Amino acid sequence: MSSDPHHHHADDHGHHAHGHDHDGQELPSPTALRVKALESLLVEKGLVDPAAIDALIDIYENKIGPRHGARVVARAWSDPAYKAKLLADGSTAIAEVDFPGSQRAHMVVVENTPSVHNLVVCTLCSCYPTQVLGLPPVWYKSSAYRSRAVIDPRGVLRDFGLVLDEGVAVRVWDSTAELRYLVLPERPAGTEGMDEDALTALVSRDSMIGTAKVAAP
Repeated sequence: MSSDPHHHHADDHGHHAHGHDHDGQELPSPTALRVKALESLLVEKGLVDPAAIDALIDIYENKIGPRHGARVVARAWSDPAYKAKLLADGSTAIAEVDFPGSQRAHMVVVENTPSVHNLVVCTLCSCYPTQVLGLPPVWYKSSAYRSRAVIDPRGVLRDFGLVLDEGVAVRVWDSTAELRYLVLPERPAGTEGMDEDALTALVSRDSMIGTAKVAAP
């Protein structure tokens, strides 16, 4: 049993005894409110198609945002020395890969292997490594994902279409405001000759949360 208080084993059915279970719904910032008001106004006046806004959010959620994390993963796959550093000191190693801004929270990278699959959740609210993965997906913040990921991680993974062999252990890591996790997915077969850029393009946001594997090219 790990001594890490944020680490749940798959068969650990214990809940956090949080005094309050807020849903990550802190009051929005004045900037967020202004953005929302402008967005509503533009949509109302017919200047912006709501579908265009959704498409833009999708790009930030799934493409631009997670690219930094994807590059970190690709570098770890390509460079054993970098991978060792990443697993030993995630924050420092991630900062070495060029990306803007600094993640205030300490980053820990956990590696998927043929015998261990890692899944990240934030049961208290919805802490998420935005600097590395961009915007959190809507489901990550949902109470259904947050409570079930701890109690029934295999069931949650099945819902995402990821069925693991019985012999594979599932580890669930609980993010906090001070400590965030990034999953280093397994490198898929058939990628031996690929360079870092090509590998980066393969890595999905969900594979770095642990709800998916990286598909072979």
